[in-house]
Amino acid sequence: MKRTKYHHGDLRATLMDACLRLIETEGLAAVSLRRVAREAGVSSGAPYHHFADRAALLSALSVDGFQQLAAELTTAKADADSPLDALTRLAEGYVRFSREHPAQFRLMFRPELSQPEKHPDAHAAGDAAFEILAGTVTEAVAAGVLPADRAATLAITWWGLAHGLSSLWLDGHLDNRSAQLGTPTPELVEAIMRGFTALVAAPRTES
Repeated sequence: MKRTKYHHGDLRATLMDACLRLIETEGLAAVSLRRVAREAGVSSGAPYHHFADRAALLSALSVDGFQQLAAELTTAKADADSPLDALTRLAEGYVRFSREHPAQFRLMFRPELSQPEKHPDAHAAGDAAFEILAGTVTEAVAAGVLPADRAATLAITWWGLAHGLSSLWLDGHLDNRSAQLGTPTPELVEAIMRGFTALVAAPRTES
């Protein structure tokens, strides 16, 4: 029977996994609760036990994505030996997450699909992930290596740069440029982020 696919597991998680497979293979337009149920091998009514509609399912995937991203960023930061190094590692972790979860990553930044105004958990999860970056910028300011008057702007700039690199890589453009430069793409990402860090870092005050 098809239902044995989730007999010993979590139906909610099974449906979310099935939705991601659909997005990866056929795109977001293919997603409906009926199609997800078919992909998961369950009855057409099964998804309604966990998700009121398509937006609720996509919102749950967004929440899960941001939570995974937050965990990735926390791990990346833990390996850093300074606030500035942490910022580079956060960017690398952000890009790495996008590469490992491309379908989910794209969905997370499509609010018209997940409708965070109706599902505030998605917005809250996104804010929590961003706060890891913002907190690291605050630590760099406290260490005297970033200017305090630009802290908020720099946090958004770091996010924008990491997100842009992620998008370019997912679309294949960054690989093309890396090949032209003869540099592996991960090394190019690191070089870009360390170069940006050096540009914005405040000069150290001589004691």
